[in-house]
Formats: sequence, structure tokens, C-alpha cells
Amino acid sequence: MNQPTHIAGATCRDAPVLKERGQREVFCGLTGIIWLHRKMQDAFFLVVGSRTCAHLLQSAAGVMIFAEPRFGTAVLEEGDLAGMADAHEELDREVDRLLSRRPDIKQLFLVGSCPSEVIKLDLHRAAERLTVKHAPHVRVLNYSGSGIETTFTQGEDACLASMVPVLPKTDARELLLVGALPDVVEDQAVDLLTKMGIGPIRVLPAHRSAEMPAVGPNTVYACLQPFLGDTAAALDRRGACMIQAPFPFGEEGTTLWLRAIADEFGVDDETFARVTDAPRARARTAIANAAKALQGKSIFFMPDSQLEIPLARFLTRECGMEAVEIGQPYIHKGLVGPDMDLIPAGPTISEGQDVDKQLDRVRAARPDLTVCGLGLANPLEAEGLTTKWAIELVFTPVHFYEQAGDLAGLFSRPVRRRELLKLEAAE
Repeated sequence: MNQPTHIAGATCRDAPVLKERGQREVFCGLTGIIWLHRKMQDAFFLVVGSRTCAHLLQSAAGVMIFAEPRFGTAVLEEGDLAGMADAHEELDREVDRLLSRRPDIKQLFLVGSCPSEVIKLDLHRAAERLTVKHAPHVRVLNYSGSGIETTFTQGEDACLASMVPVLPKTDARELLLVGALPDVVEDQAVDLLTKMGIGPIRVLPAHRSAEMPAVGPNTVYACLQPFLGDTAAALDRRGACMIQAPFPFGEEGTTLWLRAIADEFGVDDETFARVTDAPRARARTAIANAAKALQGKSIFFMPDSQLEIPLARFLTRECGMEAVEIGQPYIHKGLVGPDMDLIPAGPTISEGQDVDKQLDRVRAARPDLTVCGLGLANPLEAEGLTTKWAIELVFTPVHFYEQAGDLAGLFSRPVRRRELLKLEAAE
């Protein structure tokens, strides 16, 4: 049956999960390089893959051919794929050439792809070998960006998780913020916490390898993104302790995220209010203005970005929307459980995807807005449904108070556009 039995419960954490395993429509995990290479100023991401991988990155990043970004592709040719050439020798040669030309590189990531995983190229062993060869000037790490079994945001998770085992050790009590955000948004978060007297504050990933945080049994960390399950597990293995809270989307989510950290560090109510009251008021006003078109509208989340559950919490509680289905590629309740606690029971909660069955449910429900991947948006629009690209929510600054109105606007704009088109057609 293509619908779970709804068991009465107070929140979505109590609801049964419709687990689907079938054809999926997801973007490639290599996409995470597009924001990570801007974040880490002395890192380089070398994708070991095909020409298709190279074209994807060039197109997604909008990089001109004469630009010199901090990513590239070591192309696997036919001889490599057929086992006629020693791919490790060729990889060593490419890395030597790259590092001789780019002495600014301090951290090199060998990024696995679908082709390199199909031929079982051992990039972990290659990274260890190349680290010995190029130490201490360059550290070489590896992770998989393959989209065979993952969704696109998990590229960042895999990257950060690969860094955790080599972070230095510390016994100091420090706050670690985990996840890549635009610099201006990260600065806002650090500024709010600093004004409360919280510190030292470290960030993973740091802008430069020399600034990478240390981790130990007194480290407490808060995730900035809900797709960092592997990174959180790696930090737990290092002895760090996670602060659980809803994610900082909208006024409510941001306040609860900050409150959880403030409680951990003993910040009193008066100090918390002094720091947050003004930005909270601005956020509420901005959301109210942007969300007028969303009141009473229905929304359907197809699984794509791993942001679906926290965004559904924001849209239902702060923008007056009704969630029909909240689909997420993987549901990690250790991360998104606090958000699920705030969503009233009612919407279908689905994990994984069988795209044809899910499209049938979208067509039956005909929601006012469907959040989905690029490949499904145009066909659904052609059927008269209003859509929102999930990937845009990752590339756009949407966290914390000052971006709360912009976040609501990302959802209200397609709804207003559809209403305007209807008015024009009626005339």
C-alpha cells in the first residue's frame, strides 16, 4: 500500500515513517565542492572521475575556462577504466604536477566519484601515501562524492567527517560550530554567541588549515546543517558532545538553537534576551511580511537536500503552511528529532524515494507548492503544479535571524507568481 497507517501521536517524531526504496531523483554529491572550495581558502578538491564529473563541476560552479579555482578533475581515461594503466601512478603524477604549480595548497582532498568507485580505486591508500610524500607542507585526505547511494549534501558531510580524525586533541572546554555557511551568516552566529559571553568558539570547516579546531572530551558542538550525520558520529568518537536543538531556520528555530547553547554555557535569561530580542523582532516582522502568500497553503517535500524536516517545521509553525508529506532522503533523529518534536502529527513522513510512487501522491494531493529536485520541477510545472528547487535552499543564505525573511520569501515567490499567472489568464 502506497500510504502509511497514521497512528495518533502528538508530533511527527511519533509518526510511522514510510520507507521507500526504488528509483531516486537526486543530484550528485560532488556538488558540495562548489561551496566548500570557497569556504576553505587553502584547500584543493581533486575529483578522481570522468569528463562528465569535470563538466558537472564547471557547469554547476559557473567557472570560466581561464579561471583557476580550488577544484579540478583527474580524468580517468578508457585505459584506466579497463585496467590497462596503473591509475595510482597516474594519480601520483597529477598530484605532483598540481602541487608544484600551486604552492598555496595546504590541504588536498582526493574526491571519489562513481567511476573511481566502480573500478575500486583505493583513494584512502593513495591519500596516506601522498601525505607521507608531501608532508609537512600538504595534508592529503580523501572522501567519496559519488551519488550512487547518497544525496548531494552528503558530499559536505563526507568531507568534514574525513577531517575529524586528523584534528588535533585538546582538553579545553570549547564550542565547535559544525557545517559550512556563507561567511556573513557564520559571522552573525559567532557574534550573537560572543555577545552572550560564550567562547572560545571554533568552526569546522575553518577558512584555513592552520585554523582548524582541536577536539577533545570537553568539546561541545552544535551542527549548523541537518545532513552531517557522519561528521557528528566522527566527533562523538573523538569524545565531543553534541548540543541537540532545532536547526536555526526562522525566528523560532534560531532562538531555540541559541537557547540550547546558552543553557549549556550557563547564560542567564537577562543576557540572552538583551542579545536576541532585537534580531528576533526583526525576524518576526520580516517573516510576517514575506509569508502572507503562504498562509493556509499546502506544501509537499520530495526528498532531496536533507533540509526537508527543519524547513517543514519553519513553514508550518512560522508561515502558516500545511505539510502534506515531508520526504527526506535519510532521517537521522539524533539530528532532526528536535525539529520533528515541533511538527504536529498529520503529514506523511517518508524516508528514501520511489519516485514514481511519490509523483503519484503529489498528483493526487495537488499541493500549492512542491519542493523537489531540478529534474522533477519542469515536468510538474507543465502539469500545472507550483514547484521550488530544493538545491536553491542550499546555495542561498537562509540561516539565523537576518535571513529569516529571505527564507520565507524563497517559498512565497513561486506561490505569488502562480497566482499572478492565474489572474493574467483570467483576464
